Amino acid sequence: MRHPMLPLSETARALRDGTLDLMQLLDDVRTRMHACEQGFQAMLPEEGRFDRLALEAQSLLERYPEPAKRPPLFGIPVAVKDIIHVRGFPTKAGSALPPEALYGEEGPVIQALRSAGALVLGKAHTTEFAYFTPSPTCNPRNPAHTPGGSSSGSAAAVAAGYSPLGLGTQTVGSVIRPAAFCGVTGFKPSWGRVPTGGIIPFSKSVDQVGFFTSDVPGAALASRVFCSCWNVAPRSESPKVLAVPEGPLLACVDEKALAVFRAVLRELQSLGWKIVAAPVLDDLAEIRALHEALAAADMASAHAVWFPQFEHLYGERTRQLIMAGQSVPAEQAGAARASMAFLRTRLDGTLRQQKFGAFVCPSAPGAAPLGLSSTGDPIMNLPWTHAGLPAVSLPAGFIDGLPLGMQVIGGFNNDEALLRLCEELQRDIVRGTAAKAVS
Repeated sequence: MRHPMLPLSETARALRDGTLDLMQLLDDVRTRMHACEQGFQAMLPEEGRFDRLALEAQSLLERYPEPAKRPPLFGIPVAVKDIIHVRGFPTKAGSALPPEALYGEEGPVIQALRSAGALVLGKAHTTEFAYFTPSPTCNPRNPAHTPGGSSSGSAAAVAAGYSPLGLGTQTVGSVIRPAAFCGVTGFKPSWGRVPTGGIIPFSKSVDQVGFFTSDVPGAALASRVFCSCWNVAPRSESPKVLAVPEGPLLACVDEKALAVFRAVLRELQSLGWKIVAAPVLDDLAEIRALHEALAAADMASAHAVWFPQFEHLYGERTRQLIMAGQSVPAEQAGAARASMAFLRTRLDGTLRQQKFGAFVCPSAPGAAPLGLSSTGDPIMNLPWTHAGLPAVSLPAGFIDGLPLGMQVIGGFNNDEALLRLCEELQRDIVRGTAAKAVS
């Protein structure tokens, strides 16, 4: 290996100005994948992957010979979750259904990716239809453990150094949780900031596109490409006040992970951050029930054409979810959709009224579970996703060598300010001494 993969913003800058040779970068990625991919299985196999990429890279170089005119993601190889349609690639969605049945046209996300000059490294493994049936992907930090899900392959591809940018989706915790388990940065923007056309839906009411990068500046660069009306000067700066949702949510965190989280907060406090308790989400159980009913109903609707034809090809957990969704009354689903806006208003109002910079909590109840039979519990992400608030997972500590994440949640449609806050927060977490292994 000639050099490690640089973070997204640095790689993009070097490719644009020509200090990093695009063909050399692709050669390094090929070497890395040849050495690691059999063990990690982040990407769906593709015959002639690097021949294709070499031709696309050459075309890109010919189209943009002048560095000053190169687009923001010029030459960046991107891992794309395999529920997102990409021209020239079958979409399998982690399922046994025939890809021709699942065919769909590219949507705005991939069109934006191409316009920004990026290259599609390939399709990344996902759990079946972005639910819980695991993919074959292992965690690059420790292959005996899950990478999380459902955006398993996209998170693993970034963690393994194949790509400085991975695309995923989140319906409950499918970006934030794998980012934490794989030790990378994950960002789920506010609901509606990124269009979801051209993607096989799990829940049209909730689904949101998100990104995996190695750091916050990379997430900000990706956001300028994908998010609607991105403002490099946010509408407001977030104060250095972090609100901890004490109560039912933190009660879901295991003892070791909670100890690391508290230690990171103490270190941040010593670096000038104010940490306050916020007694929110006392109705967590009710929020969870509403969210799960809505997701099931929407999944049943999304599969209304495929399921009668191919029920025998669905995994058991997905099949059970669809069948449960078929029995959710329309009134219940409607009430669950209304509860999303209500919770958003409530949490957003708390942030503004109390002048909190963000809510913070662990990104998952603990480190990545052993084995590949479970992708982990998304409960730490569920209420924030239900509210549609923007969320970031920052690497923050370890348990027995496995990474943990700190989830940082901002105000609705104030994603720009959240990322600025997280950039400072990430620097201070790295500076701190609390992010050490706990055994």
